[in-house]
Amino acid sequence: MTNLAIIGGGAAGAAVFGALLARDVDDTVHWVAGDAAPAGHGVAYSTQEEHHLLNVRASGMGLYLDADEDFAAFSAQQRAGAKPTDFLPRRLFGHYVESQLRKRMHAAGQRQRDFRVHARQACSIRPTSQGYTITLDDGTALTAQRVVLALGALDARPLRTVTATALDSGVYVMDPWTLTSQPLSPRRLTVIGTGLTAVDTLISASKRWPDAELIAVSRHGLLPFTHPELPITPFPHQAEINASLLDCNGPAQVLATIRGVFAAHQDIDWRSVIDGLRPINAKLWQGFDARQRRQFLRHVRWIWESSRHRLAPESAETLQQLRDEGRLHIHSARVLAVDGKGPLSITLRSRATQRITRMESDVVVQATGLDTAVAFAKSPLLAKLLKSGLVVADPLQLGLLAQADGRLIGENGDVHHSLYAIGSLLRGNLWECTAMPEIRQAADKLATLLGTAHPEPSPLINA
Repeated sequence: MTNLAIIGGGAAGAAVFGALLARDVDDTVHWVAGDAAPAGHGVAYSTQEEHHLLNVRASGMGLYLDADEDFAAFSAQQRAGAKPTDFLPRRLFGHYVESQLRKRMHAAGQRQRDFRVHARQACSIRPTSQGYTITLDDGTALTAQRVVLALGALDARPLRTVTATALDSGVYVMDPWTLTSQPLSPRRLTVIGTGLTAVDTLISASKRWPDAELIAVSRHGLLPFTHPELPITPFPHQAEINASLLDCNGPAQVLATIRGVFAAHQDIDWRSVIDGLRPINAKLWQGFDARQRRQFLRHVRWIWESSRHRLAPESAETLQQLRDEGRLHIHSARVLAVDGKGPLSITLRSRATQRITRMESDVVVQATGLDTAVAFAKSPLLAKLLKSGLVVADPLQLGLLAQADGRLIGENGDVHHSLYAIGSLLRGNLWECTAMPEIRQAADKLATLLGTAHPEPSPLINA
């Protein structure tokens, strides 16, 4: 009998755990899921705000490939009129994840499948001759032959341009999800960032403080583009485009090829082409060398993120209304400094004019999105793993160094055959690996791999 352990209580950990429970094998499965066990919500789906919407239609969401019940059907039962094409609240998907987990756990219990859920945090992982010893924050020690790190989003780091005084002021907010629960009453609120997290923050702030002036600032000042109201027809020549893109040498050629497609087919919806790249996104990234990856991160990432990770139409309409009313202003500028005790002084350099300006804001919220720089993470577990050399950081600080199948690599360059990761920790190798369609596919393949007697490399992405 083999002990398997999943560390991380978010949706990625839940997906692996549930996929393992469905398999009729003799392994004992330990899920170290944290204080919220066994909900599986994580940061992404813990919000209780009704206006925090998924940016994938209900029909595209799910927890398992072999779902007991798909999210669209679950949603229709929970709220009248919910359709598969809707962009539904993220909290509803959190309820779905918990429902699916409980069903899998009940079914596994009926079959006398051996599993344990630990509502604790993992503090350390130490290799032994029998596999790994995992120490929990209550002193419990677990032994496992194979371990999966599903740690999800890391705690955000303060921007380097924010002074200690500002951080201690109480009005520089590092966690945007806690914003509306704080006893604040701002006349002006500034959000650093214009991505999906920033959008949720702005919408929440607009409802919590209807008289406040809202400002969002990022280097490019670009909000996410918007999904169409209804699904669009796939581009008929997508397979040929994807094949040609895989032959490109670096992000510049990829971008030029895509622009050429748009120029040659001006009657198509560009979003259908971008969506059609999903099966090859990881392969494109893996085809870039280190220099080309840096080039992508410096010059292409901002437009890719806005194009690929789009807004639900309802969210886009809310933002546009706020702008039309003069309540929301978007600045394309670099944040040079944030200082003060409140109101905070923000120094900006305009991208268009390079002019330096200063403004005051009663509250500043850092909403710069996913942080994958594990070398700077606050996580005690990651810090110990890195210090021991059991894992190493990706050279571009995009999670951990790993193989495409999720196996982690140690400081001596050896590939671990029994230590895996899933989700954002693999961004350096896969790039696109944090959305639920990719998570559930990876979880299913990983569960199959973990359930074999002698696991062999098996890519977690589509061929």
